[in-house]
Amino acid sequence: MKRLLSLTVALMLVAAGSVSTAAEVKSGIEVGSRVGAYTVNDCTGPNAGKSLCYRCQYGGRPVVNIFAREMDGNVQELIAKIDEKVGQNRDKKMAAFVVHLTDDADKSSSELKKIADSKNIKNTPLTNFEAQAGPSSYKISKDADITVLMWVNSKVKVNHAFKKGDLSKDKIDTLVNETSKILK
Repeated sequence: MKRLLSLTVALMLVAAGSVSTAAEVKSGIEVGSRVGAYTVNDCTGPNAGKSLCYRCQYGGRPVVNIFAREMDGNVQELIAKIDEKVGQNRDKKMAAFVVHLTDDADKSSSELKKIADSKNIKNTPLTNFEAQAGPSSYKISKDADITVLMWVNSKVKVNHAFKKGDLSKDKIDTLVNETSKILK
């Protein structure tokens, strides 16, 4: 009986481990690696209507870079909370920008402008990148609906990715709290 119970518990642990591993998505540049330059189309920021490299413009500053394929309510909430955090940390020169991965830049631009207005986004440019795959050097997984990278001095300190529908309020709060890793 004891062996059967031990075997059952062991099998349950293996099954639980495989479920949590299956739910994880690996996307984006690995923690500890350096970020490279790439060009986006600025839709709402100080350079609206222009193509530029925000990674280049922000230099060694602490940066949050959000890649999203869809701009649902939770993504908008994440953007609003990160935008607020950037405003609170101007003295530390914190910066952020959002990259909507899209195949329709015109439609995306219109959507991003509406989001910026409705969520009162003031500190975080909303941009788009005209390709669902994103910049190739950033290794954005096709399985990731959202990839969040945080870096300082161009070195990644935080990397989280979420499948469609996996970004929850708790995960948003965790991401906002993890900005402390780039604000030291």
